[in-house]
Amino acid sequence: MAQPFVLPDFYVPYPARLNPHVEAARTHTREWARAMGMLEGSGIWEEHDLESHDYALLCSYTHPDCDAEALSLVTDWYTWVFFFDDHFLEVFKRTQDRPGGKAYLDRLPLFMPMDPSSAMPEPANPVEAGLADLWTRTVPVMSPAWRARFSEATEALLYESLWELDNINKGRIANPVEYIEMRRKVGGAPWSAGLVEYAAGAEVPQQVAHSRPLRVLRDAFSDAVHLRNDLFSYQREVEDEGENSNGVLVLEKFLGCTTQEAAEAVNDLLTSRLQQFENTALTEVPGLCLEKGLSPEECAAVAAYAKGLQDWQSGGHEWHLRSSRYMNEGLDTGPSRLDGVLGTSALDIRTLFGRPAASRLRALGHVPHQKVGPSLLPEFDLPYALSLSPHHQEVLRLSVDWAERMGLLDDIWDRPMLEGFDLALCSAGLDPDATPEELRLNAEWLTWGTYGDDYYPFVFGRPRNLLGAKECTERLKSLTSVDDPAAGQASAVGPIERSLADLWARTTAPMATEDREQLRTALHAMLDSWMWELHNQAQHRVPDPVDYIEMRRTTFGSELTMLLCRLRRSDLLPPEIYRTGTVRALESSASDYATLVNDLFSYQKEIEVEGEVHNGVLVLQTFFDCDYPTAVSMVDDLMRGRLRQFEHVKRHELPMLYEDFALDAEGRAAFEAYVRELEDWLAGILNWHRSVRRYGVGDVRCGSGTALARMGPTGLGTSAARVGALFGP
Repeated sequence: MAQPFVLPDFYVPYPARLNPHVEAARTHTREWARAMGMLEGSGIWEEHDLESHDYALLCSYTHPDCDAEALSLVTDWYTWVFFFDDHFLEVFKRTQDRPGGKAYLDRLPLFMPMDPSSAMPEPANPVEAGLADLWTRTVPVMSPAWRARFSEATEALLYESLWELDNINKGRIANPVEYIEMRRKVGGAPWSAGLVEYAAGAEVPQQVAHSRPLRVLRDAFSDAVHLRNDLFSYQREVEDEGENSNGVLVLEKFLGCTTQEAAEAVNDLLTSRLQQFENTALTEVPGLCLEKGLSPEECAAVAAYAKGLQDWQSGGHEWHLRSSRYMNEGLDTGPSRLDGVLGTSALDIRTLFGRPAASRLRALGHVPHQKVGPSLLPEFDLPYALSLSPHHQEVLRLSVDWAERMGLLDDIWDRPMLEGFDLALCSAGLDPDATPEELRLNAEWLTWGTYGDDYYPFVFGRPRNLLGAKECTERLKSLTSVDDPAAGQASAVGPIERSLADLWARTTAPMATEDREQLRTALHAMLDSWMWELHNQAQHRVPDPVDYIEMRRTTFGSELTMLLCRLRRSDLLPPEIYRTGTVRALESSASDYATLVNDLFSYQKEIEVEGEVHNGVLVLQTFFDCDYPTAVSMVDDLMRGRLRQFEHVKRHELPMLYEDFALDAEGRAAFEAYVRELEDWLAGILNWHRSVRRYGVGDVRCGSGTALARMGPTGLGTSAARVGALFGP
């Protein structure tokens, strides 16, 4: 069968190496798979299938430095996960048996107890038998924290197979953002990252395991692994198996381009994720180790973990070139590659120059303050009706008075500017049914967040004062006491601290302790996201597209919004429901639509006036090397895709979620109310952008004649709408 496209030139900057124990792993895993029932008689594999796939070769490339025992165990894990994938395909995907698939998946976590001495059920199939054996052999040498992380990654890998099955049943192709997020779970690379910790003897210290730099390393690694696999497996998955979950197919449909063009675009995104990995490892991880006070041994473990992920990336590429499982015929090895010599694929200098170098240069070579003219706006076909609180005008007056008392109008703002922003209008649309007191508190949170978002780039961004920003951030975090909400008011100094301490005390006083802890976590994440923006600004770096979309939800304040809505229903809905892929997809799609609305409206202000690098339109311009109108069209398409996803989840996935959690009528009504508040949030944000004195041609340079405009606007343009998401519905 002819290949559907020519494989592109891959960015492979590090040489692959082969573990010398490869033959021992092959022999061991063959006998292990037979003992688990995966070969003859399984109906899935025969011995020749296992031999041709050669998972021992994969693991020997991806874990080149571990000993023979560790290599054999890791190879068994990969044999198990690939067998699971093929088994689930044959038994449930091809038959489209979702109930059977869910029942099958529900048993598997029983074979991963946190206490290794706990009893397990009797295995009923090779997948259960393999998991029971592997878990028992692996977890005794790893900490309870690692067990919890690895168990979570394994369950995500298993359960998100239902998402693939649901898409196949509906013939649905995901949008690019949805696909990247779900592929991480279904594709299993976060799970692979956990095995890197085991094989490299480099367990990540718990105090940094969930930090942004380590999360980005894992996510960028995962995305690159999956996108590479999509390129090699397109023919088998799309043409043979009828899969809809393939990145080439996703971009082919989203961009309306040929399969070859989509393959090149996927490879460009793969390169971008690898370069994101490199940037994070070199510019964020060292600072994290210093900040957290890690010991030399712990720093060495983090470095070994990053190296292990790098080894996996290069080794996985080598394996894809050789495995019979993938499309790899007729690859152009080129004269600069030493054919047949192990680990020389990285010596192809085309992987270091050409498209990879051009994309890196574009990310670092943006010229600020280019004249772009009025922001181009598409038609916004938002289907949700706008409702406004009748208390808007009174709350506007009261919230501006509060800002004046707090000192927020003494330096970078003045009263006419804040009145022109009309953050009370944003609040009135986000929560149209709020009482006057609730609406006022919401508007004042919007005011504080907008002030902070303007303050950080002006005070810390221009002089590249990251140390000062870090000190400010830590002081702000210290004001958010869980035990005594009012404690920070005595130590707060300056407008930004006084106003936060006041809001924290008033908002959290009536809350339960666990609710305060959740709110503090979300607020601290937003503060850290402001540091991320300053970090990019210091490098003069346009963010990677995936990193931008995911961080934008936090700089926008979406997590805080969603959390406050949830806390209202903490007694009606199980907390586990909010950790499901279904609810995260619902919230993320709504958040992305709103953030991109802001990027479209604020483009002239941010690019022409402020010299900003954090704008979704600019991110796509830079990544695709296209002009402004083309990028606007792409953002519009992405927004429509995210809105379609929101509606898809609402109509097709929520009923299954209700069944999975056995929600009664009261619980279903509570969640439906939450969904309606998300719709109010979207309608309110769009209305605010259309109405505010902030983004019009006459506003972007002169503003309202305020102090900040006279000093030279910085940070304005995304601030109000970002924090317009803070305490909305």
